[in-house]
Formats: sequence, structure tokens, C-alpha cells
Amino acid sequence: MTDAHRLPTDTDNGMLLIISGPSGVGKTTITRAVERSIPDAVFSVSCTTRPRTSADAEGVDYHFTTVDDFKAREAAGEFIETAVYAGNHYGTPRAPVDAQLARGRLMILEIDVQGAKNVKRQYPEAFALFILPPSEATLLQRLRDRKREPEEVIQRRFRIAQEEIAEARRCGAYDAFLVNDDLERAIAEAVGMVNARRAARRAARR
Repeated sequence: MTDAHRLPTDTDNGMLLIISGPSGVGKTTITRAVERSIPDAVFSVSCTTRPRTSADAEGVDYHFTTVDDFKAREAAGEFIETAVYAGNHYGTPRAPVDAQLARGRLMILEIDVQGAKNVKRQYPEAFALFILPPSEATLLQRLRDRKREPEEVIQRRFRIAQEEIAEARRCGAYDAFLVNDDLERAIAEAVGMVNARRAARRAARR
């Protein structure tokens, strides 16, 4: 980016932050808290083909699109990573990520393990953080406490969560693991990790 196109708020300290974790672990709460706590943080809004609900805000929760449009954009290489969950397509648009990184922002992606592996292959300097529950028993209880789904769905989510945790530990894509046993402490620790990593990168460039 040339000086003529720089904004006063632009820096040379852009970083891609990946946050993952199983359903019920509190990753979205932590992700949004990190976004609020770091002034130049930007949350990456994914595209999806799932139907929009009355609670969804276009451009805030997701960019909603059709299956045909999604597949065309996927074929054109417009997504960094894509996934299919419950029959719906999800993807991380590449252009806004690259634009925010070029401006020195902290770009946050909340994605699953498969997506994290794909992103790390393309952006090896990304900082990937996986949120863990204090124990599997605690995670199962948290899924039940949400009172959103019948027990058979909860058990299916729990099995998927166990597989995600095992793959996250095995795959080598994650730079750090954080146990969410106390939400406020976990948020503070996540923010501290991110700030420390960016500070180390800034110092290394001097």
C-alpha cells in the first residue's frame, strides 16, 4: 500500500487471528470480547447459504447468499476456506481479510478446525487459538444447560466436539490452547496472548 492510500489509523502490524473451539465452549463470547478489547480488531463476516432467521443481521452475523452464487465464488477462488455444515455452505471471503491485513488491522476469523488448517496453509503467520472446556463432562453439561435441543442432538454435538478437540491437538495448526474455566479470566488471557504476539512481531521488525 502506498503512502497516498494510507489512512491515519493504518499500521504495519496486521495479524490474522483464528479462534476455534467446539460447540458450547464459549468461543463466540470470547471472540466478540477480544474484538471489543482491541481497538483495531475487525471480525471477518462469513458467507453462508443457510436461511436467514429473524435474529440474523445481514453483514453482521453472515453475508447470506444462494447456493449457486456461493459455488460460483468458490470456483473463482474468492474464499480462503469453505465448509459444509448441516447441508449449508460457509466460506470466509478473501478480499476483506487481505484488505484489513494490509491496513495493519487485527483480522479475526472464528472458524472450525478444518477451516483453520486451510487458512494456516495459506497464511502461516496467522495466530491460531483453540478454546477448550475445563473437561468433557463440563462441556456436555453446558450443551444441556442451553436447553436448545433434544438429548439426541446434544449427544451428536458432544461427539463432534470430542472429535474436534482431538483433531485440534493432533493437527499442528494451533499456536495456543486456552481453557475456558472462568469466562472473564479466559477473555483476559486471550487478549493478553494476542497483544503479546503482535508486540513480539512489531519488535522483530525493528
